[in-house]
Amino acid sequence: MTREDKIHAFHQLGKQLEQLSDDEFQSLATDTRNQNPWFTEDNIRRSFDGITRWLDKKSLDDWISTYDFNISPRKIAVVMAGNIPLVGFHDFLSVLISGHSLLIKSSSKDKVLLTFIVEMLTSIEPRFKSKIEYADQLKGFDAIIATGSDNTSRYFEYYFKKYPHIIRKNRTSVAIVDGHETLEDLTALGDDIFSYFGLGCRNVAKIFLPAGFRIDTLFECWSKFKEIINHHKYCNNYDYQKSVLLITQAPFLDNGFVMLQENKKLFSPLAVVYYEFYTDQKALAQTLEPVRSKIQCVVSNEEGSVKFGGAQSPMLGDYADQIDTLKFLTTLP
Repeated sequence: MTREDKIHAFHQLGKQLEQLSDDEFQSLATDTRNQNPWFTEDNIRRSFDGITRWLDKKSLDDWISTYDFNISPRKIAVVMAGNIPLVGFHDFLSVLISGHSLLIKSSSKDKVLLTFIVEMLTSIEPRFKSKIEYADQLKGFDAIIATGSDNTSRYFEYYFKKYPHIIRKNRTSVAIVDGHETLEDLTALGDDIFSYFGLGCRNVAKIFLPAGFRIDTLFECWSKFKEIINHHKYCNNYDYQKSVLLITQAPFLDNGFVMLQENKKLFSPLAVVYYEFYTDQKALAQTLEPVRSKIQCVVSNEEGSVKFGGAQSPMLGDYADQIDTLKFLTTLP
């Protein structure tokens, strides 16, 4: 397949996702939700919207224009995560559009959607059928991309150390509020926290606030997200975390669907958001520097940061863990 053939196929995939009938989408959403209750209709639609935005022809052209695709095709194993719907699609796209073959170890939590995408793509471009395999046990590959927890990453690094690899570990995202934000900004911050129930590494789990900031302002701005508590699995997590905080007598603030706790840690449990006050930007920079490797993205109004509300809307060039996947794939030995 030529470069143009692959771009055309993925562009058509995006168009077909956009044109799914209500009945087709509802059937797919039901099957998906039966496998994984976290994957609600809203979250599947959010994921599809992001993918179709990526698969715009100009976006694809611009993304790959700076890479040299004069490569020797290899078989690339990809260990998919399953925390949010189709979270592994970017790796899927990167491997295939760069000209390699793909060996997928899919997550048990996200098999329905991935199978649907593969079937749709191969119906559009049958030549991709010979480029895509599934495997429960990985063998016979030339390089690997794997996403997991800090614990599983140590396993990956040990067993796959002889292969060219990208091994991704636990990351989270933070927001920096400087006190000049509009109410719209702070409401949009709610999207960064509550989209996908907060299960993604791009979801904000910690907020840095200027000293003296009125915390109630956040709760007021986030009232539109209150229906999240009606999801039984989220509610179970909320109830559990609230019990833990009450039993340990840890101080916290609660609005009935999320808890705020002052805490210096980065990773907050589901249904809890940590916050920390800072006095000046220099002190904040010193706080963040030692933990940069654990931060997926920073949400703020500062130049170079992700804008409020944009954490879960990455562009094609916003690589996970800031590791350029296409560069890795196009420079394999």
